[in-house]
Amino acid sequence: MPQLEAIIGLEVHAQMNTKTKMFCGCDNDAFGKPPNTTVCEICMGHPGTLPVPNKEAVLKAIRASLALQCTVNRENHFDRKHYFYPDLPSGFQISQYDFPLASDGMLEYDLTEGLPKRCGITRLHIENDAGKLSHRGSSTLCDYNRAGTPLMEIVTEPDLRSGEEAVAFAEELRRLLIAVGASAADMFKGMMRFDASISLREKGTEKLNPRSEIKNLNSFKSLELALQYEEARLRSLWEEDGGPLKGSITVGWMDDEGKTRLLRRKETADDYRYFPEPDIPPLVLDASLLAGVSAHLPELPRAIKEKYRSLGLSPAEALLLIDQPRLRELFDAVCAKTNDAKKASSLVLTQLLGFLNAHGKPVNEGPDVHAMLDLIANIEDGTISSNAGKEVLEEMVITGKSPYAIIKEKGMQQISDDSVLEDWVKKAIAANPDAIASFKNGKEAALGAVVGWVMKQTRGQANPGKISEILKRSI
Repeated sequence: MPQLEAIIGLEVHAQMNTKTKMFCGCDNDAFGKPPNTTVCEICMGHPGTLPVPNKEAVLKAIRASLALQCTVNRENHFDRKHYFYPDLPSGFQISQYDFPLASDGMLEYDLTEGLPKRCGITRLHIENDAGKLSHRGSSTLCDYNRAGTPLMEIVTEPDLRSGEEAVAFAEELRRLLIAVGASAADMFKGMMRFDASISLREKGTEKLNPRSEIKNLNSFKSLELALQYEEARLRSLWEEDGGPLKGSITVGWMDDEGKTRLLRRKETADDYRYFPEPDIPPLVLDASLLAGVSAHLPELPRAIKEKYRSLGLSPAEALLLIDQPRLRELFDAVCAKTNDAKKASSLVLTQLLGFLNAHGKPVNEGPDVHAMLDLIANIEDGTISSNAGKEVLEEMVITGKSPYAIIKEKGMQQISDDSVLEDWVKKAIAANPDAIASFKNGKEAALGAVVGWVMKQTRGQANPGKISEILKRSI
């Protein structure tokens, strides 16, 4: 057997988060709605109806294109792509073929280890989605709520070499689409789906052999498992037949069985009988419009990641902040207040997240920025100790109360009055003669036991720094 390598490319379908559908005024949020209730004559393909492109969807697709470093084509056309499925009421999909919205882009992504990798973007085009089929025994039910949903189809170059790389790329793409506001990319709601094409070739060669396209993968796990399975299957076929597939095929991934099954021989563009959409004139984009969209792009995930890495955060911590905007807001505020990224990480990413997870609460049900800053202020001005701050933070997570209310209710104010602390030091010296003797003999650590005794007696309310100072003076 020759040394073989996998050649992988993706087609990513991402639903744009507009209020209405791509070519009509129907509600674009069909999730959980009763079947066939968010439809109209246009998205149901009734004769004589005219589609009107959704301007906001076009702008969102332009944002995604620019963030992917694509060239946005100043003039682009809509086309009819014909196929006859029960969930496609008009018998054709309005898509883009010869003149897509954008082309020739690139996205960098990271694997667990090693240098960043790049995957080319062949094109990004706009289209409308089909409906949804539900199979019930020998019957099939059609729900057209999703028909007409605005989609971006992002087609990559065959630059990926494994299921792991495909998932890393797809995760980075999802972050980018969310960051620029082009898509909510909620995988649970089916807002981002993948078609993955894989072929094999001998290492060192450039030829692209016939491929196997795996349709409608709806999770990162399915994407990776399907590619791993299909790669192993193609390697076995190569060994049996002495070469690659004889022609391209389309397969489906069966999650419950963990394998693919043949659906059909691969269609070509001719099979879809593309022709220009007669009811929508070409989109002509002004240079000023593109410049305006570009000028208002937000900071992109990779730039955010580098910023946090430069502060000393780990890659995992940086990704956690990128993937959870509310958590990032809290971290940024705490970091700005303390001017200490390590302290902010400890408070937000370790303590706060730990308490939220322990009590089964999402980040958006935890303390807000003002509450977190109030907690820090109470620690910094000596009202409570750092250790007491942890207890207060957990109570904030459980009850939703302010730090001030919790400190007052529990009587947790830190004791910093010198005269009160001096009395406690006298008691500590009397109660810990062995530790005092050890300290006098040069064992600095022995002082910690004495400070600990005071902290225990005062239920953590004594100021440990002042206790240590008074102890050293008194001894």
